[in-house]
Amino acid sequence: MKNLTDEELMILVSNGNLDVMSVLFERYHIKIFNFLLKMTRDREISQDITQEVFYKAIKYRTSYKKGKFSSWIYTIARNIFSDHYQSQKTVAQRFENIEYKIEQKEQDHIEIKETSEELYRALNQLNKTDKELVVMNRYQGIKYQEIAEITGSTPGAVKTKVHRAIHKLKDYYLQNI
Repeated sequence: MKNLTDEELMILVSNGNLDVMSVLFERYHIKIFNFLLKMTRDREISQDITQEVFYKAIKYRTSYKKGKFSSWIYTIARNIFSDHYQSQKTVAQRFENIEYKIEQKEQDHIEIKETSEELYRALNQLNKTDKELVVMNRYQGIKYQEIAEITGSTPGAVKTKVHRAIHKLKDYYLQNI
């Protein structure tokens, strides 16, 4: 089973072999969690959404069509993330939940911590779409082609949007230091 591609495994799952989902879970749960953690900056919310992603993947397994599994699972994650924050009552509540929560570091990591804080502060100044693109491309290492599939865009448009978002991030970062 572990020699099969993600797509082959998901076809088995969509045909009713739910035990195979454990292999896909092992391959993707950390990636999905890290993506959501970068977006939410909240471990508990990220864990809850990650769990919901795999629940929905099983629930809607028959909607999987031949295609890149990673695009399909990240699309589910994006949709659940979006639904989660749209369900919040006010804009202020949404931003409170997204606010960066940093753990205390050892004393010798203060400089790295300050740089990270400034970077995340700048990242949180980006609009939701730009932040999502930067996190997927730069933090998750997802290629433009796959982001295009996830977002329903073209690779060229994604590349342009990521490039512009990085420039905005750079400007915000330089304003904060």
